[in-house]
Amino acid sequence: MSSRELERVEVMGRVANKSLKLVHAAEILRLSYRQVKRLWKVYQHAGAVGLQHRHAGKPSNRAKPEAFHRKVLRLVAKKYSGSEEERFGPTLAAEHLAAEDRLLIDAETLRRWMLQEGLWTRQRKRKAFRKRRARKPHFGELVQLDGSFHDWLEGRGPEGCLMDMVDDATSTVLCRLGGQETIWAAVGVLRAWIQQYGVPQALYTDWKNVYKRQATEAERLRGEVPRTQFGRMCQRLGIQIIAASSAQAKGRVERNHGTHQDRLVKKLRRKGLTSHAAVNDYLEREYLPEHNRRFARVAAEPQDYHRRRPSASALRQIFCLETERRISNDWVVQHNGRLLQLQPKHRHYGPTQAKALVYEWEDGTLEVYYRGDQELAEPHRKRSGQDRTKASVADPPVSKAHKPGPDHPWRRAYNTMKPSWPAKVPMPTRVVAGREASL
Repeated sequence: MSSRELERVEVMGRVANKSLKLVHAAEILRLSYRQVKRLWKVYQHAGAVGLQHRHAGKPSNRAKPEAFHRKVLRLVAKKYSGSEEERFGPTLAAEHLAAEDRLLIDAETLRRWMLQEGLWTRQRKRKAFRKRRARKPHFGELVQLDGSFHDWLEGRGPEGCLMDMVDDATSTVLCRLGGQETIWAAVGVLRAWIQQYGVPQALYTDWKNVYKRQATEAERLRGEVPRTQFGRMCQRLGIQIIAASSAQAKGRVERNHGTHQDRLVKKLRRKGLTSHAAVNDYLEREYLPEHNRRFARVAAEPQDYHRRRPSASALRQIFCLETERRISNDWVVQHNGRLLQLQPKHRHYGPTQAKALVYEWEDGTLEVYYRGDQELAEPHRKRSGQDRTKASVADPPVSKAHKPGPDHPWRRAYNTMKPSWPAKVPMPTRVVAGREASL
């Protein structure tokens, strides 16, 4: 079953337990009330299996023939393509294909084909700027996430960035102090939120590359939506990431930064804390419970829109860096300057330009998968000075550049490199009939 179908099974289970009404299940699943009533009847009759799509894995009954698909794209690339000023849009190209080439195709179908082939780019219109938005009515429907750089310890310890999460409906706060606004810092505060409250429906962030990034030229030509490592993790959790284009759009978390930079700094000064670990312990034990008791408010609607938190093993598989790496002909994968040796699958030939997936966790643990099978698992360990002198296949020593000596052939002139031949010896002669002849 797909992730969407599994989510429907979970929500229908909550309806069966009478912990959720159908009207709220419709809002969580982003479906109409009538459609959710149909799903509920199917779930009552057939259980979770009834919610699986009957046509999964089969080609569409209304799909165009492959020959027609190739012919249309060939004509579009030949007659109606070009620069941004010259090329035809999908609607105009569909009209000319019908009038000149007698090929009937819907404009939206042609738009999808052109995006997949890179013959068209999706152009979006900008919405109204800084439109005022009301609070979300349910707890967990939208959570704002941002980092705040400040001298939190006032010189008593290292500088840091406070990762702050604020619920849009209730102003409930959860934050952690770290060194920088990195992927692992965002993962740490999101993991703490999930363990305490559950999985939220959406995150409201800014356009930092940690959360969301602009599409490259190649991605725009292919019509692909760019994803960051953190975005991939949130997608697996079913969390939607919404990027704000201004600080005013996520004003709730921005105002919380100002509150923390006043109240939290003074409280840390009185406590005399000097490290990030001590600050995080104080935040969890004292500051956050007191802050939420004082400033949090009741949501407009009582239903909790958080989804059930995954297990610890499932969260571990989600919160890791996933990188695709090419396998060389000797079955070696290069990752972050390291050479990871895989077990050859075939004795006589290489992997034929295949690729492997490298999973990396925050503690440095690495796992390599090839075609769905685990090929290498390397736990993180601290290397002592004695271990650093030994060569390792998985972690080879870095070779220094060789400097030739002063008597190296590269430093000798060409004349000095010639071999010394013996002096030329004259050949003996003899007299034949009044003249000399060589022997």
